Amino acid sequence: MIVLQNTVISDDIRDKFFVCNLEKCKGACCVEGDLGAPLEESELAILDQNYDKIKPYLTGAGKQAIEEQGLYIKDFEGDYSTPTIENRECAYALYDDKGILKCAIEEAYNDGVIDWKKPISCHLYPIRITKYDDFEALNYDRWSICAAACNFGQESGVRVYQFLKEPLIRKYGEGWYNELTHLMEEEEKTAKA
Repeated sequence: MIVLQNTVISDDIRDKFFVCNLEKCKGACCVEGDLGAPLEESELAILDQNYDKIKPYLTGAGKQAIEEQGLYIKDFEGDYSTPTIENRECAYALYDDKGILKCAIEEAYNDGVIDWKKPISCHLYPIRITKYDDFEALNYDRWSICAAACNFGQESGVRVYQFLKEPLIRKYGEGWYNELTHLMEEEEKTAKA
């Protein structure tokens, strides 16, 4: 376990390899699971402000799910998440011409329509954050649907924290990430000694 500022980071984030392989999984993480994508409370207002710009990117089923459930839902634990289409894929998901799920929010961002890439929980996956009073715990979420990503990461020599550099900087800042990288490299040297 690595302690950095107000975060506690699982060793798996240093030790495990991961690079998304959408050609293999087809974006299964946007479909599988009990709920839609977890949302931070600060992201609710962002969805409210940007929905009209995101809406043209949505599928008909996605628009219908949002009309019926709202832009976001409050789950059984009191946390917020995106609505789903018939308890399956995220309402903000859409299929490209190769049958790969993409994010309508991210498509709007890529087109320069909005300045919010997507929910941080999606951007950070396979890291899941658990918030406590004084710190946040970052854990690697092992999921069989990501086996191809683990294999691709192993082949590429890319560890979880390296693959997720951009979202980790987005969440915690560049200074935090640089310090994390330093700690990861030091821990790895110690483990090899």
